[in-house]
Amino acid sequence: MTEAAAAAETSESATTAETIAATAEAMEAFLATLSEEQQDAVLYAYDDETRTTSWSNFPVTFVERAGLNLADLTEEQQVAAMGVLEALLSDEAYATVVGIIGGDEYLAENSSSTESSLGQYYIAFFGDPADTAFAVQYGGHHLGLNAALDASAGTITFAPTHLGVQPAVYTNEEGEEVQPFDGIYTDAFAFFDSLTAEQQATLTSGEVSTCSPGDTCDFATGSGLQGSDLTEEQRVLLLDLLANWVGMADEQTTDAALAEIEATLDDTVVAWSGETTYDMTAGDGISFSVSGPDVYVALQAQDGSAGADVEGVTTSGWGHVHTIYRDPSNDYAGVVEQQAATGMAGGPGGA
Repeated sequence: MTEAAAAAETSESATTAETIAATAEAMEAFLATLSEEQQDAVLYAYDDETRTTSWSNFPVTFVERAGLNLADLTEEQQVAAMGVLEALLSDEAYATVVGIIGGDEYLAENSSSTESSLGQYYIAFFGDPADTAFAVQYGGHHLGLNAALDASAGTITFAPTHLGVQPAVYTNEEGEEVQPFDGIYTDAFAFFDSLTAEQQATLTSGEVSTCSPGDTCDFATGSGLQGSDLTEEQRVLLLDLLANWVGMADEQTTDAALAEIEATLDDTVVAWSGETTYDMTAGDGISFSVSGPDVYVALQAQDGSAGADVEGVTTSGWGHVHTIYRDPSNDYAGVVEQQAATGMAGGPGGA
């Protein structure tokens, strides 16, 4: 799978319309490599409720995913599948996704885990790419992308999406050090460090909330630091952090999504627990949540390796993180309503 991911050349579309068109074209190219039986397996109706229960932060052996397992595809088909992500995602987001996939494959090859599904990823399409609106779902244990694209409305939304990482740092087959969440951590601590001591005290006294990937959620705001108490610079830094989930496509799509969140940022609450400096050699990592009318993001360090231990590599705390992004006002672009999880469920802290 990593070779297939590397084979897809990244290119960044400039506008929402260009991203939608490029993604539809890549989807058609992928479908053309499949047999009729495989096409039937990967294509669902746009409003199929399976879309809400076929993604999770649990391994694929615990929660059944929709679509085709890339492990069952030929190399040509795998490259074409990754081409869909390449067309959809920005260069930075694509690199993050490839890094997450590589981490799972690193654990499959080097860890003590007996989980046979490590490194297995599924792709599914909801709606026909020839239609105006369609969705792409892609994921496995530490990844669950749900992208809804609507050409007539000129919109792309990634809510809901699960990004996770284990380990936080690993060495790939080329001997390069990979750190998929470095951008997220850097942005998180840039926001934290911009706060006054009083603001930090309010932030860390709040309660970090959780919401289950692939399950219903009440999106409780909870306690913490209110967006209305942030300076303009701090608001920008918080939006920069949220862009790691909200802004996974082109710049125009990102700007539109962040503008919507910014409009209700005064009513958004941020809570934080764990370490207060970005030093992965100390402590057990961080957890935070950002909850408001138009955004819900939670990141939680996992207390445990889930059996995926590698000597000399951190696979717990800093080295094992689950996150969730939801839009309380527009999950799944408002097409389907989240159904209760059909398999195991848990918040970002799920095992």
